[in-house]
Amino acid sequence: MSDNHAVVVDPAAAGRLVIRPVPDPAPDRGEAIVRVRAISLNRGEVRRSTMAAAGWRPGWDLAGTIERAAADGSGPKVGARVVGFLPEGAWAERVAVPTHALAELPEKVTFSQAATFPVAGLTALHALAKNGTILGKRVLVTGATGGVGDFAVQLARLGGAHVTASARRADQAPALRQLGAHDVTVGDEIPASPKYDLVIESVGGRTLGSALAALERGGVCVTLGVSAASEVTFDARTFFATGRTQLYGFYLFTELGNEPASIGLRRLADLVAAGQLAPHISVERPWSEIAQVAADLIARTYPGKAVLTLG
Repeated sequence: MSDNHAVVVDPAAAGRLVIRPVPDPAPDRGEAIVRVRAISLNRGEVRRSTMAAAGWRPGWDLAGTIERAAADGSGPKVGARVVGFLPEGAWAERVAVPTHALAELPEKVTFSQAATFPVAGLTALHALAKNGTILGKRVLVTGATGGVGDFAVQLARLGGAHVTASARRADQAPALRQLGAHDVTVGDEIPASPKYDLVIESVGGRTLGSALAALERGGVCVTLGVSAASEVTFDARTFFATGRTQLYGFYLFTELGNEPASIGLRRLADLVAAGQLAPHISVERPWSEIAQVAADLIARTYPGKAVLTLG
């Protein structure tokens, strides 16, 4: 009888997410068994869980310790503290993770901090690289109080960009300036001036439409979410008349086909250990509260990230 447990979808339960016994992980040769200590929630997997069939296991982000090293000798050794990424099923007590999706953690980095890295941190890291170096360039981050936005503002500032953060409400501006934003714009629409070399856009709808009009010649708008609306209307003439502007559709799972998750995860961990990057954890609860915390995420009752701890 397995003593492993995981978050699974149960359509009959309140909130649809429950903790149930599941089989022990059966690793491939290039996978390590991780004893999970912390997980974090993302809008994508939570939204899917509201529609998924009974028994589906959500979860992308995890941090914990290596319980069994990979049989092929790759990756961290037994006892190592790690952060990891899975395409699904990360929200469990023990999971099998490919070693290319694991990174060891410096002692200064907590499991809770590390659990925020995989989806939000890697998305921001890779999206910010879509128009070459950002040193001295103007970067706009929409949805800046969200998990990805929080990382993107900090990383853009670290990279030497002039950072503008976009928020829904004026009362969010002070926190965004403290995070590293030089300027803050408030509301659904982005002003046509100034122009930006790179836009990290996660809102969709009117925000994406107006962001396209705010691109500098040769600028890139990276669209990676539609938290407001998936349908967008924009002035195509303004967009193409600017010259060489690009709209880049970003999907993290595709990006990680070009560079293993382990590389970016280690970069993020080193920045946190050095005190140059600080994940914004608004909610930290035991994983038994998964259904409520997931519902609060969808209802936008907190900014930044929610982390759930195991054991």
